[in-house]
Amino acid sequence: QVRLVESGGGLVQTGGSLRLSCETSGFSLDDNAIGWFRQAPGKEREAVSCINLKDGGIYYTDSVEGRFTMYRDNAENTVYLQMDDLKPEDSAVYSCALPGPSGYMCLTLLGYDYWGQGTQVSVSS
Repeated sequence: QVRLVESGGGLVQTGGSLRLSCETSGFSLDDNAIGWFRQAPGKEREAVSCINLKDGGIYYTDSVEGRFTMYRDNAENTVYLQMDDLKPEDSAVYSCALPGPSGYMCLTLLGYDYWGQGTQVSVSS
């Protein structure tokens, strides 16, 4: 059974850092792509970063490029999102997700079928 559990959210000041974790089970992490997403109140969910198995690359949406780093520890079955220089506009519920068998498109919501419950990130000004 696929399971994704996020943790590491919290309240920080502008310019601060947080590291989010996505603990996974039920599948092989090194054979699968994972994406990080966020949803702020009143806004649609957006893709933040993703691992693209086709080229092995890790991609970021423009607004977090250079500030966020996604990486994974296959031995621990965990994916991380290191977030630095946080801004109030980064405040949202952050979730990790796994694509289903029909394929996916990196940095979009397309194809991500399995989701964690999310963790709240709040950045004060």
